[in-house]
Amino acid sequence: MPSEILMKIFSYLDAASLLAVGCVNRHFYQLASDNGIWLKIYSSCFQPKRTVWKMQTKQTKTVSLGCAALRDRSPGYWKKEYIFKQIAAVKTRVMRLVKPVDPYTGLPCKNKEAMKASGLSWIIVLKDKYGKEHVMEKANLSFKDTSVTILWYSTNWPCLDILSTLKLFGVMPLFPDQSRAPRKNGPHQCSLIAEYPLANLIESSVAVGADKLIQLFSLSPGLLVGLWKENNEIAFVMASLHYHQLLERSTLGSATAQYVLPPNQPVLDDIDPEYGLHDYSLHLDMHGRSCTYLCGTFRSLFCRKGDIANGYLRLTVVSLKDNKKHLPLTGTLGLFWETDVFKGSVKNCCVMVVTVLDETGKPFWCFSAPVYMELSSKSSSFYDYMGPSYTTDYADSEGKVCVEFVCLEDTKEYLVVNLVLYISTKKVNSWYGTNY
Repeated sequence: MPSEILMKIFSYLDAASLLAVGCVNRHFYQLASDNGIWLKIYSSCFQPKRTVWKMQTKQTKTVSLGCAALRDRSPGYWKKEYIFKQIAAVKTRVMRLVKPVDPYTGLPCKNKEAMKASGLSWIIVLKDKYGKEHVMEKANLSFKDTSVTILWYSTNWPCLDILSTLKLFGVMPLFPDQSRAPRKNGPHQCSLIAEYPLANLIESSVAVGADKLIQLFSLSPGLLVGLWKENNEIAFVMASLHYHQLLERSTLGSATAQYVLPPNQPVLDDIDPEYGLHDYSLHLDMHGRSCTYLCGTFRSLFCRKGDIANGYLRLTVVSLKDNKKHLPLTGTLGLFWETDVFKGSVKNCCVMVVTVLDETGKPFWCFSAPVYMELSSKSSSFYDYMGPSYTTDYADSEGKVCVEFVCLEDTKEYLVVNLVLYISTKKVNSWYGTNY
């Protein structure tokens, strides 16, 4: 077919269809990048305007883009301009939504609305030992105050024995349409959030819990893999993502490299001798994907210099000695899961979401991760309660969280009787520019 006829056909396509046609071959790519076609699309969305000043008032006139706009531009110029402007418009809309901040969590109030405005979604890509990739798109979302939980399940998981890696991507359409769902095969950009090794999964990961059908394994950061007990094959994959930096990591990275967060710029305070040791805030959320067991904010946390030991600052949130501040958990602790056929709950497991703010209310240390309770050997130390005690611990390169629970035998209710944060001195020193 002559190029002139193809060009005439292409002139009736929208931007997304033009980009799809350009993937057919090199000839179609050149024709679908024609400046004349894209200038028409660009002008319909971003018609440039010129302000004309008069003696009393000012008027805005629309400026037509004529032959000069085509003659003076390199091939594909207006296609690139249109795409860049569309991306900038989406980012402006999203930034407007994330500007208001919740005073309790220190995070944007409208994260869910911002993700909807950007058309953001998440996929996992399983790569086997032979280089073949398996894409899992269908996912169930569960939004909380400070995190989003994403669950993938399918009847067509590849065999675990041949899998080598799992990659988690954020996917954002180039042209999000608020009136309808994004096209499955439409133009989009992928941002690598995390990569996890799956070889020797059972031996290399942390066993979180199990029920009659599945066993759970945790991979850092924030990924949970459920395996069928019968054959050790994947039943589902669940990711828990903290809202802090979620949009950046889901949209600003590339398909091959993760987005690197800029370091905090410390502001030195020579007047306060305990700068960096006080006025921390903690927002803690413990949930089982769909239900919340504990959600609370704790302010004015501090650490005395004598409590700095073994490379950590100790921040006591709930003390065993002060039983007035002991916290009850709502409901029976368990992590709910589902597949195409089965549903269940793994007891004594949940997702812990921690948001620590510095003295200015800026997010300082944030994570969302699956945790589990295990029976403690300290039952004899809880003289005020009659029942077994449990512990839950979490640790990464920036700090540790240690929680102790007591199960009341009469009511089968769990109480948080001890909650301590341990923040790495390296983290504090790099954040504040101090030296502890």
